[in-house]
Amino acid sequence: MTSTRVTARGGAAPRVAPYAFVAPAVVLFVLVFALPIAYTVYLSLFRTEVKGLGLGKGSRSEVFVGLDNYVRALTDSELGAGALRVLGYGAILVPTMLGLALVFALLLDEDRVRARGFSRIAIFLPYAIPGVIASLLWGFLYLPGTSPLNQLLRELSVPGVDLLSPTGIYFALANIAVWGGVGYNMVVLYTALRSIPRDLYEAARIDGCTPWQVAVRIKVPLLAPALVLTSLFSIIATLQVFAEPTTLAPLTNSLSLTWTPLMKVYQDAFGRGDLYSAAATSVLIASVMFVISFGLLRVTRSRAFGGER
Repeated sequence: MTSTRVTARGGAAPRVAPYAFVAPAVVLFVLVFALPIAYTVYLSLFRTEVKGLGLGKGSRSEVFVGLDNYVRALTDSELGAGALRVLGYGAILVPTMLGLALVFALLLDEDRVRARGFSRIAIFLPYAIPGVIASLLWGFLYLPGTSPLNQLLRELSVPGVDLLSPTGIYFALANIAVWGGVGYNMVVLYTALRSIPRDLYEAARIDGCTPWQVAVRIKVPLLAPALVLTSLFSIIATLQVFAEPTTLAPLTNSLSLTWTPLMKVYQDAFGRGDLYSAAATSVLIASVMFVISFGLLRVTRSRAFGGER
């Protein structure tokens, strides 16, 4: 009887142990991720109703409005204009950043490259600088009165470049993101390159392939999963752009307080005090990001991941 009890108790512990290890992660996920999302969805279905002058107890109440906040957000021309601006910004940023990251990764993977360790650190270092600080540094370099580039152009009797103009601001913002994001993406791609068997390169060289052909025909195709991953992260980060334009906004009139969708969410929530509209817009932005991410993975799955589910 005693041995039976010991066996039963010993058998229960292994069954409970996995749940005990997973429990802290589940609790943290629910507290910092699931509950805020659920509360945001809840807020998006309500709005504040003001009675009379809005003074006194009971003059303001929370009423259920269903999908009205979503309809208002979808028909808001300011939100649509912000989305178009982000698309233009992303069209400049994503190809440039990933293209440079791929070039640097391929160059560092070459055996003939010297000072590889220093080069990796130098390229990656800007990523370690917070976006707000980087925006401030670049902002002063963009100002026509303090920009060393404009001073140099004036010395050469060449008209200055105003990167804070309505058109130039796209390139100014993209430059900040490229400067900080190339290093991170380069490290991801470089790590994927180092995992490729070197025998493939040796076989290609024996067959007469040049370094350019090895890079284009072997390295880049095998980097497809890493390129999809970095593209996905870059697109999500582009849709979430907030710190850079918010930091540069005081320096130029080309950036409104609602220049991007997330800036509009911030203004709705803390500028106008309309948490309900801000919540609905946030849910819409999150839904768009999910659809884009899922669609990109579905389209590239067969090519990049061999049809893995």
